[in-house]
Amino acid sequence: MFTPLDPLLHSELRLAVMSLLISAEEAEFPYIKEQTGATAGNLSVQIDKLATAGYIEVEKTFKGKKPCTLCRITPVGLRAFEDYVTALKSYLEVGSK
Repeated sequence: MFTPLDPLLHSELRLAVMSLLISAEEAEFPYIKEQTGATAGNLSVQIDKLATAGYIEVEKTFKGKKPCTLCRITPVGLRAFEDYVTALKSYLEVGSK
């Protein structure tokens, strides 16, 4: 009856990261950290999990001499996010009947 929710996206921080990247072409690590209120260490771990799953791609560059980490959602990640939202809506529809 219920569509399983993607356990990778069923984490508040990972879902927040994906939500930010849905609306932006790319986002830098400090921006994501600021928007989510996460610690740098926790955010780094969650970004690694999303990247390992192929949901986001991470590009490490430099701005001058400062390291810069850019994150972008992938087509796989976009599809996973859309599927997650659809599954979540099905839970809400059952609850409202």
